[in-house]
Amino acid sequence: MKFSRLFGKSEEPQPPEEPEQPDAEAVADDGAGDGDGFEGVPEGDSDENLDEQWRGRAADVIPGGASTGSKRPAGLYGEGTAFGPTHYTRASGCHITTAGGLTLIDCTMALGSVALGYGDETVTRAVLNAAALGNVAGLSHTSEVDIADRLCDIIPCAEQVRFLKSGAEAVSAAVRIARAYTGKSKVVASGYFGWHDWANDALGIPAGARADVLRVPFDDFAALERACQQAGADLAAILLEPVVEKLPSPEWLAAARRLCDAQGSVLVFDEMKTGFRLRPGGYQEYGSFEPDLAAFGKAMANGFPIAAVVGRAAVMEAAANTWISSTLASEATALAAIAGVLEWHEKTEVCDTLWKTGEEMMGAVNRAIAASGAEGVSVDGIAPMWFLRFDTPARESRFLELALEEDVLFKRGAYNYAAIAHDEQTLIDIEHAASSAFVQLVEETQN
Repeated sequence: MKFSRLFGKSEEPQPPEEPEQPDAEAVADDGAGDGDGFEGVPEGDSDENLDEQWRGRAADVIPGGASTGSKRPAGLYGEGTAFGPTHYTRASGCHITTAGGLTLIDCTMALGSVALGYGDETVTRAVLNAAALGNVAGLSHTSEVDIADRLCDIIPCAEQVRFLKSGAEAVSAAVRIARAYTGKSKVVASGYFGWHDWANDALGIPAGARADVLRVPFDDFAALERACQQAGADLAAILLEPVVEKLPSPEWLAAARRLCDAQGSVLVFDEMKTGFRLRPGGYQEYGSFEPDLAAFGKAMANGFPIAAVVGRAAVMEAAANTWISSTLASEATALAAIAGVLEWHEKTEVCDTLWKTGEEMMGAVNRAIAASGAEGVSVDGIAPMWFLRFDTPARESRFLELALEEDVLFKRGAYNYAAIAHDEQTLIDIEHAASSAFVQLVEETQN
């Protein structure tokens, strides 16, 4: 299929044709078969019942129903909701097939970790080749060096690289490196940085674990300055998500740079969502503003589990003086996935396509809102990572339910993400689903 939005370079790799989606009956039979270990489903159950049964099984054996917080039923659809599928059996392009056999257009793209499309041929081929040669051993694979070199070529601040497995690990490593480099403890932070103790205030975390972290709102210059004054000479780092629902003001970033320089501290960007999406090198490439350290992941490997902390050599060398290590940090299949992503970016303007596609997705939903006369909802964010904002959680949950009936999965609360795989027909289908959902939402409100 030809993507008219795809901005080519010297050679333009074409996204593979999406395989024909299996019908619901075939997938339902698959879901109850011996191959996946799901036994005991009564013959003749509906597809919806299969989805419900998977939700129930998960609730019995996995606390919260999912190991990823945003994929819990409450995370997907809202607290107290009982509708909607929670498990899939296949993902291809921008479509997912649920355990009950429904085929949905996915606007979440695995929380932004997939920018090309599910099962992308280039990435999958690279991963399978690496797996066939043995993905891990008692020595480091040569691809660890090769991929590190290539990341240094495209990420502005990168002179050295350390690999890890998750975004939370990479950001935690960046904080430890900053503390080791400076010999200081305090961190001024703005954004979401994962589940680790220092970065979170959830139940089960002692207050002392986060005592040296001072939180400030995004793009709030006065709060940033006050927090740095409070940290004083013990300021190890300013840690920022450079984009939170909107682009930052240049003045805010300039203040962060100035405050770090004044205290001999380290400026760190969390580029998990922005890397290989706004630009390959993240916001720092898009906004021409370099931090000292940065954390990358998600779209860097098109959904395969790997992350990286990168930065200036003088700061990164501190990683050798502290302890940052993970057995599978540089296993070869995830490194191969990065190589597949880099192949796309070398031949095609992937990020320009994501911006254009995101603009069209936002436009489609905005037209649906306007045509339906729906109130209390808006489309916000930037094109590669946009979101729907509702005036009440109940209205948001009902919209998500109605959109599912039209075979589209939107993200609750946070970002929807554009992908190369969202083609012209998909955008038409998204607008139709949003229109139908908003019209029915309006009608229900009026009755």
